[in-house]
Amino acid sequence: MKKGVLTFFCGKMGAGKTTKSREISQERNAVLLSEDEWLSSIYPNSIKTLDDYIEYSGRLKPQMKKLVQSILASGTNVVMDFPANTIPQREWFKSIFSEIQAPHELIYIDQPDEVCLGQIAKRRIEHPQRAETDTEEMFEMVTKYFVAPTLDEGFNTTVIAANA
Repeated sequence: MKKGVLTFFCGKMGAGKTTKSREISQERNAVLLSEDEWLSSIYPNSIKTLDDYIEYSGRLKPQMKKLVQSILASGTNVVMDFPANTIPQREWFKSIFSEIQAPHELIYIDQPDEVCLGQIAKRRIEHPQRAETDTEEMFEMVTKYFVAPTLDEGFNTTVIAANA
């Protein structure tokens, strides 16, 4: 049986990964899995700091990996709105698709900091519950760890350049 395609995203906080994941999941008739939605429903009001995010995200990943592999093995496409912004995060995605030999696409949304910060400010207004974590300080803290994907990592990568 033909396996589904795993699509996942890299881009700084506020680059537009969530918006693009929704678009692509509809275009490709794919199951959309959002880390923010899962974390907020399983661990409500628990994530206040970057350390909290790392802890709770780590708890979610083993079961999420099994779920995604099962969906892909059934022949259904999956779009994951989970960050692939560091090499270890991308290695986790690689383990998901490579262990079951499923096709994949990494979409890198390359936006300048000013655009990301503008989108984060807009998001604070549209989603007041995120105002505590969607800050310029959080952007600066998270961006220190951001590593753009490189060819030698071996991903099928599509780059969406600034404001494309």
